[in-house]
Amino acid sequence: MINGDHDQGIRRITARPNRRAYGMGLGVILLDDVYPGFPGDVRNASAYPFPIQYEIAAGVDIHRLVVEEDKSPCLEPLLRAARRLEELGCRAIIGECGYFAYFQRQVAAAVDVPVFLSSLLQVPFAQQLLGPDKVVGVLMANCAYLTEQHLQAVGIQTGAPGNQTAGVVFGGALEGLRCPEFDHLWTGGLRSDPPSADYAKAEAEFVAVASDFHRQHPNMGAMVLECTGFPPFARALQRVIDIPIFSWGTLMDYAFSVVVHRDYYGHV
Repeated sequence: MINGDHDQGIRRITARPNRRAYGMGLGVILLDDVYPGFPGDVRNASAYPFPIQYEIAAGVDIHRLVVEEDKSPCLEPLLRAARRLEELGCRAIIGECGYFAYFQRQVAAAVDVPVFLSSLLQVPFAQQLLGPDKVVGVLMANCAYLTEQHLQAVGIQTGAPGNQTAGVVFGGALEGLRCPEFDHLWTGGLRSDPPSADYAKAEAEFVAVASDFHRQHPNMGAMVLECTGFPPFARALQRVIDIPIFSWGTLMDYAFSVVVHRDYYGHV
């Protein structure tokens, strides 16, 4: 509602097949894990200018999704969560963790709305924006568990992670215990009880690690942030390295814009 008026494009309402709610935006599949997120984290709905509906992938926590080699038990809970969000009326489905990339194709095939399970979906797009002498830097929370299956599922054409010749380089922000504030939230054995983090410390640690990753690759033309906990600090990082940065925030903005295209108001 603006000045007591309504959208003049809405003149009649009709039920969408099998949809229970209306005016919905993005449906987010959450990990079945307990930790907080700063505004800008996908887990925190307060910073986004569109409706967000959450559904938990029951039994799928960080360890099962990221660390366990056999990820097959994660598939059915993901499919159930995606179908529930679709049934509610969500226009598109988002994942909470970049490692959901592993299941991008299966979930997309199971529903009739667009699926954006991983920030890594933006890597092929970022590659197309850069000249042949530039690389896209992908900053993961941890590279150790990234497989070719993750990459292929989101269309990243490369060899093993770290293969710079394919135009992509990978870094791990949490490797070497360089971001203890994030470890206090997510890392088994290092989590505080309850999980908590200091904003200023988390920002300083993240910007230091990410800017160091950028310095290691002078030909980096853009950076993609894999983790949903990184977007709160993306702008602070960009002030330092001054290159295009893709994150969950940019993916979510894009996802909503294509399923609920904005109107234009102006004059000629």
